[in-house]
Amino acid sequence: MIKGRYVMVLLVLISALAIESCGPVVLSSRLETPPPPWFYPNRVEMVRYVYFPEYSIYYDLSLRNYIYLNNNVWVRVNVLPPRYRAINLNRSRFVRVKTYRGDNISEYHRENNATRRRSNTSSTMGRRN
Repeated sequence: MIKGRYVMVLLVLISALAIESCGPVVLSSRLETPPPPWFYPNRVEMVRYVYFPEYSIYYDLSLRNYIYLNNNVWVRVNVLPPRYRAINLNRSRFVRVKTYRGDNISEYHRENNATRRRSNTSSTMGRRN
């Protein structure tokens, strides 16, 4: 009976190692479509959105579409329009949005990215010459 327990523990460990070595695991309701090639998490995560701050583009991992601001309206598309074709998302910095899973990304963006582009490096307040 002890030998059987050791065999079971060994099988569980081997299975866990095999699953971990398979690469990224993304939890989604639409598993028939793999995540885009630029998204490679190293662990299991519950993430719905990925944000590209340099371009103000979101990617919805659940619905498999891009969200970007066009004439002050957030637009969802499966393929980015031609003006974004020069962007290499494989090499672009992105941020996993771990704190928001809702459907209205404009609310999240307004609350969390309103001051992101501002910089205080040009400010001289409190600086002595």
